[in-house]
Amino acid sequence: MDNKKQLKILIMKFRHIGDVLLTTPILTNLRHYFPDAIIDFALNKGCEAMIEGNPNIRKIHIYDRQKVQNSSFLKKIITELRYANTIKKENYDIAIQTTEGDRGIIIAKYAKIKRIVGYEGKNKILNRLITDIVPMSKNPKHMVETNLDSLRTIGIEPICKKVMLYSNKDPISHLQLPKTFAHMHLTSRWMFKCAKDELMAEIIDFCQDELKVKVVITSDKNEIELKKLDEVVNLCKTKPINLGGQINLKQVAALSKISALYIGVDTAIMHMAAANNTPCIALFGPSNAQIWGPWDNDICQNYLNHRGNQGIGKHFVFQKDWECISCQKAGCQDSRISRCLIEFSKEEILEIKDKIREKIDEYTIHRNTL
Repeated sequence: MDNKKQLKILIMKFRHIGDVLLTTPILTNLRHYFPDAIIDFALNKGCEAMIEGNPNIRKIHIYDRQKVQNSSFLKKIITELRYANTIKKENYDIAIQTTEGDRGIIIAKYAKIKRIVGYEGKNKILNRLITDIVPMSKNPKHMVETNLDSLRTIGIEPICKKVMLYSNKDPISHLQLPKTFAHMHLTSRWMFKCAKDELMAEIIDFCQDELKVKVVITSDKNEIELKKLDEVVNLCKTKPINLGGQINLKQVAALSKISALYIGVDTAIMHMAAANNTPCIALFGPSNAQIWGPWDNDICQNYLNHRGNQGIGKHFVFQKDWECISCQKAGCQDSRISRCLIEFSKEEILEIKDKIREKIDEYTIHRNTL
């Protein structure tokens, strides 16, 4: 690949919020190796906040998946073609798709992009359209590393593995937050990742009553997540600052950046906190922390174990050491309920509290030395 030639590169990630955020090291490395290249991004609507403001990106192509799904067959075809034609007009030289799936490959081929980098999917015919096949790793490794494999496939060795999030678009000064607070996000797009309500309420009370640290809780504004927050708050003896459904993703990112600690479940908000270099205490259930654990930007290393309590750098994951973990299923036997996030012994709860106290003490010492 000629560094002197201005390239037009399209990154495609048609997944969810956290997935998009964890691709940002690709952008940093492409900008390093090709400083004059035009780099654009294609993603699902609702994920653009993870890329907006990134200086390495020129344009974002937003795919409205929900609109397409709710349209008639003819309208779907028209919408898909309009989206593909928007990309085709750009005359990209390279398309890099960092996940399995048909959409990105079909769009890249339709747009006549000559070099298509991607993973093989189930469709053997579409697999033939991929010019540079990214090999699947035999052993679990963090999604940041998996994403960077797409660059290694085309001869680019990553020089930076930091996940970058730009959150200064929407200020949060009007929220009048306390000087020191812990940020808790109790919910996920997939509710089987949520921990027991009683445990989350106990953690909130522990922070506010024993540690004298205010807790700010957040969630999406959908009915299911707001209901979950209400149920937890009703169990609390103390009163947290409840911002559930009241602030957007950019504002949540800004909030997490100034928080002393993130406490919550395996979700995009956890990845945002980690990208902001905010220490994370994450409660994991069916997920594999080796793939999805909070990524430490200072150490940039994989988690050693696929289950059990473990930490990397400033982050710590609490997870059962059961043989069934990490099953990566939608709850036990796909029941939408994860026993590993419901059943906690007194000893396990004490461990979580001790780790929260440790992280708050570290934050206080660091702040007092500034």
